[in-house]
Amino acid sequence: MRVLLSGYYGKGNGGDEALLATLLQMLPPSVTPVVLSGNPEETNSRYGVEACDRMAPFTVLQALRSCDAFIWGGGSLIQDTTSAVSPFYYGLIMTLAQKMGLKTIAWGQGIGPLRRSVTRWLAQQNFGGCTKVSVRDRASAALLTDWQIPFILAPDPVWALQSKPVPGLWDLPAPRVAVTLRTHPQLTQTRLANLTRALVDFQKATQTFILLLPFQKSEDLEIAQAIQPQLKDVSKILCLEEPELLKGVFRGVEMAIGMRLHSLIMAASEGCRCFALSYDPKVNRLMEDLDMPGWDLANLPDDPNFISTTWMEHYANGDPLSSEKIQSLVDRALIHRDVLSEALMDD
Repeated sequence: MRVLLSGYYGKGNGGDEALLATLLQMLPPSVTPVVLSGNPEETNSRYGVEACDRMAPFTVLQALRSCDAFIWGGGSLIQDTTSAVSPFYYGLIMTLAQKMGLKTIAWGQGIGPLRRSVTRWLAQQNFGGCTKVSVRDRASAALLTDWQIPFILAPDPVWALQSKPVPGLWDLPAPRVAVTLRTHPQLTQTRLANLTRALVDFQKATQTFILLLPFQKSEDLEIAQAIQPQLKDVSKILCLEEPELLKGVFRGVEMAIGMRLHSLIMAASEGCRCFALSYDPKVNRLMEDLDMPGWDLANLPDDPNFISTTWMEHYANGDPLSSEKIQSLVDRALIHRDVLSEALMDD
């Protein structure tokens, strides 16, 4: 069976690549995956799978014709806040797949926010036509319940991604703290300056080594490069492309301070203390689910000293998730694998 996978793949985003790596890890062995990618050559060489250009309409149509099933492969694909185009792009391909009679799976989805009535209508049609639907948070589940569409709720699939040890990580000074920031309108110059000042003070007080982790070079590297000169000799920018290695970094880290959802999921799953800086409802949902401390960026304290002392307190006294809680989340994330088996292996 050939299955077409669609997501925000091949765009250099560590979280979306982690979802793809997890999806490939969870597909039944008898399935041949074909990936729609922003960089087909890179996707092919990294994962050893057939890949084609996600933005070439004729190629996408040919790929659909050659496949037996179609999967929306995880993440916040169906939302209209960061992009009005995104739900139409993914929605159109799903509509085509359903009209062509393919089995269709919405897998590991975080749905919304959906602010426009037209995108809500399209989403309802798409999800309603799916063979199977799995979602990763309660807000998405509530939306599908309103629409009377059956679904499975399980933690984000990346909880179950197998991490790999990072060569050279243990040669860096310890203890280590990982920081993942991304460009966003809410991360103003003033807020970034306050966070940088707080990070410098935090490092001095704790004598930790700061790992600046860009999850998407195009969005994150510039910020890491702006911060690093303030932390000379006590920090390193670590650019890793392979999702399993990105997750593996957190094996050697005591605490993570992060904006990106999957940096926090990876860190929590490897037993790190986590402190969130939320720019998006999906991060707030994770904070609620795990009782994770943090701030909305829009409400970030103005005093760098207060920020750094809050971090110090969490570093000294905060608790990571228990190994039992982590195992429970990993086991439940594997429900997404069962969804794939049931949908693809049923005749």
